[in-house]
Amino acid sequence: MPSISPTLSRASSARAWQLSPWTLLALRRPGLLLAGLFVLFLLIASIVPSWLVHTDPFAVSARDAFRGPSAAHWLGTDENGRDVLARLIYGVRNSLLLGISASLIALLGGSFLGLLAGLGKRWLDTLLMRLIDVLSAFPDLLLVLLIITFWGGGLVNTVLALGVAGIPRFARIVRAQTQLVRRAPYVEAALTLGLPRFTVVVRHVLPNAIRPVLILATISVGGNIVIGSLLSFLGFGAPPPTPEWGAMLAVGYGYMANAWWLVVAPSVLVMLTVLAITALGRTLLRYSEGKGL
Repeated sequence: MPSISPTLSRASSARAWQLSPWTLLALRRPGLLLAGLFVLFLLIASIVPSWLVHTDPFAVSARDAFRGPSAAHWLGTDENGRDVLARLIYGVRNSLLLGISASLIALLGGSFLGLLAGLGKRWLDTLLMRLIDVLSAFPDLLLVLLIITFWGGGLVNTVLALGVAGIPRFARIVRAQTQLVRRAPYVEAALTLGLPRFTVVVRHVLPNAIRPVLILATISVGGNIVIGSLLSFLGFGAPPPTPEWGAMLAVGYGYMANAWWLVVAPSVLVMLTVLAITALGRTLLRYSEGKGL
């Protein structure tokens, strides 16, 4: 009977115990995997909420008001008999839209001002940085409330206010990176070869200067969702009966003694959303710094 080589036996055993990348990720970073799955759930809820719930979030039924969690209504009903789970699912779109749009406005505005300050003349750099200093002197929430006071409430104005409040953070980082990149040998070589200044900025300076703030923009989405929910709680968000987490918290706060689920459900969803997005953003930051997952 032919004998099996020990080397082949060990190789076969290694292949038998070899785990897939997803299994390794689940074993090493189960929290990260859960965060990714939860963000995927949020994306599905924002795009096609009807896949997750079949109840109309606007359907009013006075007979079903303040029903507790049950098989018919998993998270209970509100003061108008509307299904809380359906309203939470349909509210994902507004919250994600607010967080992502505000981060995108802050990223674009901050990158533009940072590039101007980093590439412009000294007087322009000084002028823009003093403007950024003035904006940075206000806490984000106070600046957002100040802007909304002049522009008015609503989802669009809230997004614009959050975006403007986030511009200083991005502008400072892009300016610092731009001043480093503009002195790099490959940039000086490109200018020496006669490439147009605009081409050098777009092809060499911008990609390297903006790379660090892309991760920061991902992390800031969660913070924008929290501030957006707080503004809706204060009455500056989307008008009723729009499904919105902060507005649901504001209504549920008045009935917390008798209908605790009206506060607990949206609070837990906001907390899990922020934790999941922040976990993914910090993981991307570690990966970009070469520290691995």
